[in-house]
Amino acid sequence: MTPRVFRNSGPWIGRARDWSLGGILLAMVVAGVALTLGWGPVLAPWQTLTPAKLLLPVALTALSYCLRGIRIHDYFRPRLRGHFPAVLRLSVLHTTANNLLPMRAGELVFPWLMGRYFGHGFLTATASLVWIRLLDLHFLGLLGILLLWLRHPTWLWSLAVLPWLLLLPIMSRLGHRQLSSQGQLGKAFRLMTDTAPASALKALRIYLWTALIWISKLLAFALVLRYFLEAEPWEVLLGVMGAELSSVLPFHGIAGSGSYELAVMTALLPLGIDAAAALAGAVNLHLFLLGVTLLLGMLAFLLPVRGDKQVTDPKPLNYTTNIP
Repeated sequence: MTPRVFRNSGPWIGRARDWSLGGILLAMVVAGVALTLGWGPVLAPWQTLTPAKLLLPVALTALSYCLRGIRIHDYFRPRLRGHFPAVLRLSVLHTTANNLLPMRAGELVFPWLMGRYFGHGFLTATASLVWIRLLDLHFLGLLGILLLWLRHPTWLWSLAVLPWLLLLPIMSRLGHRQLSSQGQLGKAFRLMTDTAPASALKALRIYLWTALIWISKLLAFALVLRYFLEAEPWEVLLGVMGAELSSVLPFHGIAGSGSYELAVMTALLPLGIDAAAALAGAVNLHLFLLGVTLLLGMLAFLLPVRGDKQVTDPKPLNYTTNIP
């Protein structure tokens, strides 16, 4: 049986079932807010939110997008040297797709654009994205431990921080082990080891970019959420982190509807935050996210892209792009 081959004509943006489930989640959120709180009271605070108050959160969010582009440029250096505008465009469009498409289908935009803009292999780009996502999750976990320490300051949290930090060198070491490529599992491990950051120094740089990305984004979203929700700063940050962790859930509605609000409320309700206030804050934070996503996504199309795909790869990875 001939395997299907991934083609660069366009990204796979989700099955009909994904869009159906995403549409159901979106309809449930719209109807749920209308029946419980009412859209008028939920949106009322926007009338007093001046553009000046939104300037800093928007700027910090845009900074996080730029830092994502720098991280990708650094990760694939020297392959992408001299192509930063195209890399930034790729990064912003990838993030935009992640925020808008259902059931994590937006992740496939990254390897598709890597192939379209730079002739990069689909599977190698996907494996590299897995490493980047692992670093994202690690830093968010580190922040989670810090927020728990802020809630209950005790030296016992250091017992959790130390092994968590030790995961970084362990990941780096595993990423450079020479493994047999026999069988499908062996080939998958080989692919992961070959696409890991090339050195400990490079892994550290990528992690520092990751930290700056999340600090700027979480700070921006915390400023917005605190405008709509009366809570302590660390409680607001915990709610924002819950929202961002919703991005790893497989059940992700159209534009993140449903899963985003549920994640915020899951983080806030155990802290004693009123459910209605938490829901209203989550909805308005989500609206801010979608507004900035659409704005920056449209601006990304203004960035130039070279159409010749002449990118030099000093160490090409010859992996088949067949998809079972």
